[in-house]
Amino acid sequence: MKIAVVGTGYVGLVTGTCFAESGVTVTCIDNNKSKITQLNEGSVPIYEPGLEGMIRFNVEKNRLFFTSSLKDGIKGAEVIFIAVGTPPGEDGSADLKHVLDVAREIGSVITSYIVIVTKSTVPVGTSEKIRKAVRKELDERKSKINFDMASNPEFLKEGAAVEDFLKPERIVIGIDSEKAGEIMRRLYNPFVLNNHPILFMDIASAEITKYAANAMLATRISFINEIANLCDILGADVNHVRKGIGSDSRIGSKFLYPGTGYGGSCFPKDVKAIIRTANDHGYELNVVKAVEKANEYQKNIIFNKMAVHFRNNFKNRTIGVWGLSFKPKTDDIRESSSINLIGNLLKAGAKVKAYDPAAMEETKRVLGNKIVYSSDPYEALEAADAMVLMTEWSEFHLPDFRKMASLMKEKAIFDGRNIYDPASIKKMGFKYYGIGRR
Repeated sequence: MKIAVVGTGYVGLVTGTCFAESGVTVTCIDNNKSKITQLNEGSVPIYEPGLEGMIRFNVEKNRLFFTSSLKDGIKGAEVIFIAVGTPPGEDGSADLKHVLDVAREIGSVITSYIVIVTKSTVPVGTSEKIRKAVRKELDERKSKINFDMASNPEFLKEGAAVEDFLKPERIVIGIDSEKAGEIMRRLYNPFVLNNHPILFMDIASAEITKYAANAMLATRISFINEIANLCDILGADVNHVRKGIGSDSRIGSKFLYPGTGYGGSCFPKDVKAIIRTANDHGYELNVVKAVEKANEYQKNIIFNKMAVHFRNNFKNRTIGVWGLSFKPKTDDIRESSSINLIGNLLKAGAKVKAYDPAAMEETKRVLGNKIVYSSDPYEALEAADAMVLMTEWSEFHLPDFRKMASLMKEKAIFDGRNIYDPASIKKMGFKYYGIGRR
């Protein structure tokens, strides 16, 4: 079987590579010629555990190819996935420019029946817009070529995307033809041998499922963050509360970890987009709006605690920041709470020294030389007035606290992910600030 994937960003590259791993012949297409050159030379433009080795293996096996020509890339393909970016517009809606540009190009070059699949996260109705754009190009060519549409939203966690794709909890596919359903079932059959289901549904339902899932997860994050903030006020410990409610099977313990707010490329964008979609149809998602508002507050929670500690005087203060990416096992700093905190610290007059195992280069592209980039976590703490833990990378979990104390000017720890034990930290002479911890 042969397929094509348009877009070699996070979703497209993982999708194409994992299908190649199952034995499918895959051509990944991108109009960014420098990125295609980079991939053909064996260099991977994103950080994702396990991906680089898998790409090289499948390229060597002649199952995975990269090209900047859509016309060449779709030759012989039964399925073409559209996996290009849908960034938020100024009004919060998903920008479909790139999706529709690809649709028009597909319509101008296809020569036989194909299933066109939206893999990008898109609002309800996008598949119909793609269908019309493709059909218009075919009509201008006076072509009678048939095609079908399908929606196949991705549910990939950054840092675990390869595992998520190869061993999915569920696969959601929206179709409106039996033929498209048969092709998609054949394509995905190797991934459901563990008895996890393929959920076929109508296209509109598939399109909204992705937004609803991310809005639900974002809701859980904002909920536990607000409970943690209340625990701070009341003198309770959110870790006890989290375990108490998480043991209820109706609630569960996942995504009940308080922190500094959600970030990344999906949750913030998708929450805005589903709010906008509802507004466009005359309906208000009041709960989801509250989730977004709570998250904006939470992104400043650590800065607010630091402001109290330093009595709003950040002049001549040096802050050591551990973690720049929005979560571990990725170099993605989009909507990162750490980047937001650093912006606030710089505005307040503080000097920032930072370390991250993967996201230093990405941060340099955004912040340039506004901060000091350290070669390891301890270098970031030399003469520091405080340490801030913003991303829970595994190497930060068991640091040498005695070494930290010897390096720091003031022994203050702001734990944005609640990974340290407050009592143990205080015994070593540190002042400890967590989120909802006694």
